[in-house]
Amino acid sequence: MPAAPVDAGIDYAARFAELDAWLLEHQALWRPRPFTTVHLPWEADWPELANWLRSRTLEQAEAAHNQPHLLEGAPRPFAQLAQRALELSQLPLYQPAVDARLSSTRSTTEQRQIADLLSRHIPGRKWQQITHFAACVRHGWGHPATHWLDWCAGKGHLGRLLAWQTGKPLTCLERDPQLNRQGVELGRQLGVSSSHVDADVLNPDSWSQLQTEHSVVALHACGQLHMTLLEQAARRGCRQLALSPCCYNRIESASYQPMSARARASVLRLSREDLGLPLQESITAGQRVRRLRDQSMAWRLAFDIWQRQARGVDQYLPTPSRPESALAQGIAHFCRDLAAHHGLQLREPEDWQALEQQGWQRLAEVRNLELVPGLFRRPLEIWLLLDRALYLQECGYQVRLGQFSESTLTPRNLLLLAELPDAQLAPTL
Repeated sequence: MPAAPVDAGIDYAARFAELDAWLLEHQALWRPRPFTTVHLPWEADWPELANWLRSRTLEQAEAAHNQPHLLEGAPRPFAQLAQRALELSQLPLYQPAVDARLSSTRSTTEQRQIADLLSRHIPGRKWQQITHFAACVRHGWGHPATHWLDWCAGKGHLGRLLAWQTGKPLTCLERDPQLNRQGVELGRQLGVSSSHVDADVLNPDSWSQLQTEHSVVALHACGQLHMTLLEQAARRGCRQLALSPCCYNRIESASYQPMSARARASVLRLSREDLGLPLQESITAGQRVRRLRDQSMAWRLAFDIWQRQARGVDQYLPTPSRPESALAQGIAHFCRDLAAHHGLQLREPEDWQALEQQGWQRLAEVRNLELVPGLFRRPLEIWLLLDRALYLQECGYQVRLGQFSESTLTPRNLLLLAELPDAQLAPTL
């Protein structure tokens, strides 16, 4: 990805309108949650698809979970929806060369020591995400950065890498003083010019740290954190922004408040639960973690079957996540504990083992039925990303959207690059 003006000439407003209409048309397919709703509204319209999905095993559901569009043999309208979802979700994959000093097997001893200092205490997958993101950022704007600002920086790993690669100063904003102290020491060891500020970025007192000369970066910043960044960086006219959003459902309001005028004009209104749909994808969970997760969910579904039957009320009761230790005491104790949580005294089932088997069967059905809303995960995420892009365009930025890595490295691989034209390097609001 060679250096180029950020604005790629794509009509993001038209793309948003197309996505918006499609999501509205099919909201009956992606809004209901199979985990909480025994009979989904769309099953009456597509009984053949519903019966086919319900007949499949848990293992079959798991195999298709991350790529539901590749599922073969599903009755209509699954394939048609999958094709349209892919068409509406297309974004370029940026693959600039990662700094050879970080990846070469023939690097000098000094280079290996520097690479070790940069990546120390960072898990391998996270380090790959940082290097891919940094490579895209360094080549993604029309002008080189002059001062980096790492938003919600932690120890400042991302900003420190960019500062080391470019020789430009770095400011890190992080609310945990201990992480800031560790970041200062890591920067000192590398000879990087960095300032680590104790700052809660949701506190207005911190927003004055944003300056017009800053190139602001945020890798996997959660919902309210990155929305605040976009609003405040635009208000202060920061010259460049690079963002990979994450956890869209972590917002302060009960429902989503669109950022752009076009999204605010949409009929589509999103709840926090809706915002969680793009996050329902698992890449890195190990076998043991998946097994415990499945057992917990099967037992929660078993409780749901029990409480509906015992109460005679066909209604889901929210069940809080339970610690791993809760699984060690058996399903009877697990379910009784959930009943106690709701203040219920229920007639106990005649056969706990049979109830557990029903829970596992229900989990298989749920996971397979979830393949339908799974087709809408990425389109909804692109809708949210376009809302952010359109907001920045309204504030005078040139914007480009893409993917900074393959989804196998991280499912949250979307990248928003924004830059103010030279004539607008001043506060826009």
